[in-house]
Amino acid sequence: MLEQHNENVPEADVQTPLDIQTTGWGEEAPRGGKAVLNRIIKEKATVPLFFGQTLISSLRDVGYNSTTSALCEHVDNAIQWGATEVRVYFRQTGKKGAYETDVLVLDNGGGMAPNILRFATSFGGSMVYDNRSGIGRYGMGMKTAALSMCPVMDLYSWQEQGAYYNMTLDVEAIGKERANLIELPDPTLMDQLPSEVSEMLTKPMSFPDKHEQMLFAEKTDDLRDRLGKSGTIVFLPSCDRLTFAKARTLCEHAVKEMSRVYRRFLAKGIKLFVNNRLVEPFDPTYSMASARHAKIPDIKEKESRLVFSKVIEIKRRENNHQDPENAETAPATVRLYALPIQDWGSLPLKVRKNDLHLYDDNTISVLRNDREVFVGTIPQIMKRHSDANWLRIQIDFAGQLDEAFGVAANKQGIRPKDYVLNDLSTALDAEISALREQIKKFQSEQTVGRHGSKPSESEMKADEAENRQAKPVPTPAPTTEEERRQLDENLRTLAMMLKREKETDDEAFERVKNSKHIIHYKHDVYWPFYHVDQRFGKIILTINTAHPFYERLYAPLSSAALTLDTRAAEGAPADADENASEPQTFKGAKEALVALQLMLLSLARAQSSMALQDPDRSHTFDLFRKEWSDTYATQLGTATV
Repeated sequence: MLEQHNENVPEADVQTPLDIQTTGWGEEAPRGGKAVLNRIIKEKATVPLFFGQTLISSLRDVGYNSTTSALCEHVDNAIQWGATEVRVYFRQTGKKGAYETDVLVLDNGGGMAPNILRFATSFGGSMVYDNRSGIGRYGMGMKTAALSMCPVMDLYSWQEQGAYYNMTLDVEAIGKERANLIELPDPTLMDQLPSEVSEMLTKPMSFPDKHEQMLFAEKTDDLRDRLGKSGTIVFLPSCDRLTFAKARTLCEHAVKEMSRVYRRFLAKGIKLFVNNRLVEPFDPTYSMASARHAKIPDIKEKESRLVFSKVIEIKRRENNHQDPENAETAPATVRLYALPIQDWGSLPLKVRKNDLHLYDDNTISVLRNDREVFVGTIPQIMKRHSDANWLRIQIDFAGQLDEAFGVAANKQGIRPKDYVLNDLSTALDAEISALREQIKKFQSEQTVGRHGSKPSESEMKADEAENRQAKPVPTPAPTTEEERRQLDENLRTLAMMLKREKETDDEAFERVKNSKHIIHYKHDVYWPFYHVDQRFGKIILTINTAHPFYERLYAPLSSAALTLDTRAAEGAPADADENASEPQTFKGAKEALVALQLMLLSLARAQSSMALQDPDRSHTFDLFRKEWSDTYATQLGTATV
């Protein structure tokens, strides 16, 4: 056993009490906190479990994805306590480059009595702590969200008309406190709101336009009656940490996010305003008849189609696998929707992108107690596919599954456990695959019919180059009227086989008759990704839309090329898009598609020519295409049947 004796330790190694100046605190550290720390070290004072002076400063950096995410905490509280009307305000003053922005959230919920208001202002103070049936749970959101935007939170609440109780959290003031235990004061009773608050509720905001705004009250004299018997106001003056500098951008982002996050509550009748403009629900699954997409005049189909719905039981905690028979579970509902691609696929790009928002990353929406906590893509469920724009998945669960889905205290996103992702994938995989086949087949049909009765650019380029080839493709040369008639009959039969959607018999005949290179499409899981025929002097390249080559390479290029053609047809200028690089991207995709088609046409031509020279080669080429196709499918990560 080793023993230590202080007398054997050199004098320089004997520890001495630390001084506050040697602790390494930063220049902006709370002064009151320094005083308390110095007292604790030198005088051995009682150490508080929560060091208030530094804790409240640290909580400013808890981190929210955006200003809107933080404001959602206040909207959550309003809905939790029975509000039927919630208003969010961004008031911007000052000159460009030196803007000051005040933020305010008002609701007509139940309000708080003075003692409850004081308790609710404390961190962790919650009347519904760990109650999983509502939106809130921990009693932290209101404070951390407010302080993430502003160092001062002014809170007003009332349960009697004209009797407003006020509590204030001031980071700087608390940082100056020198007491070990920081206590909240009693609320202050006021018979009217401060002028800076009442003005926000009675005067138009700088954005949006005045005619779009529905003021809370027309004048200050009406404010008392309009505020009613109960409600709560969170006021954040001169915010120093906002996602965007301009009030307009803050408003637009708040509307975009909140219309989706609270869509079910808005559909039930709760009114939400941002800068006095009413927010309409936006449904990323397009299944709600009351959502704003249903009001777009250009669309005929107003709702998506429910393809699959299932309630699955999910283990509440990961360690339940130790005793699976007695594992505690809770239900989650998964729904798969198919968007009306037949109607919406032909809409102008502006409608699809700007009005319907089809290309936003809204493939999977996850809702906890009717409030969205995640929207985006989950790779373990969606895998790698390019058809996410035309299907949607919605997952609903209650608070009992918070740990399983990894819901954070601030409700920003989810981190599902592996077993949850496995359960969801198992429930959805077959249904998603079946729907994808339907989408793929429709897209292939659209690809076929895109050019109508006109040859594609690559077909015309291949025809133009035929005269320069060293060995032209042999073509029939009828010399009698009967031979010409027989050739026309054969070509008409061939045209019927290669006829495109919406193409008349005569149009198909003329196209086939006048083309030497023809691209055709077929959907067959048993075929290789391309097939070659030479008939009556025509090189026929058949592309298999059921092969992963089509989904992973051909279809994305074709879709981008179609976007460019659609823009040209609509008369859109080259730089019409907000992202200046997008037109160049579409142009590059179209050029790549033509080059890919020419590569396959040249391959088809070479194989046809070589097979004519030696018929035995046809079998070899068939084996070559089959093996190449299977190898390609495996490399793309999808096995053929």
